[in-house]
Amino acid sequence: QGQLVESGGGSVQAGGSLRLSCTASGYAYSDYCMAWFRQAPGKEREGVATIGRDGFKTYAGSVNGRFTVSKDNAKNHLYLQRSSLKPDDTAMYYCAASGKGIPCSTGTPWDQYNYWGQGTQVTVSS
Repeated sequence: QGQLVESGGGSVQAGGSLRLSCTASGYAYSDYCMAWFRQAPGKEREGVATIGRDGFKTYAGSVNGRFTVSKDNAKNHLYLQRSSLKPDDTAMYYCAASGKGIPCSTGTPWDQYNYWGQGTQVTVSS
């Protein structure tokens, strides 16, 4: 059975950088749409970045230019490099994957993804 495990969360001051990692196992995720979502307290889960099987990337407008998604298919790893962090970036960050042929973009709702990690907390202080 497929499993996703995030790591790299923590506390950082505004303006700092942090890289999140997601280790995938159980499936060859190179053929999947991979995504990062986040959810802040009291807010809906939102797509932050996606990367498709062809390597095409999309980003939410709020993070475009500050976040970079990448993957290492050989290691089944997904990454999210984040810089110029803001307090508004504080949230639980989740790694997700879908092999259902969905549009691989941040506009695709979270319930279209069938594999999820447990999440990693990121707190940005001002």
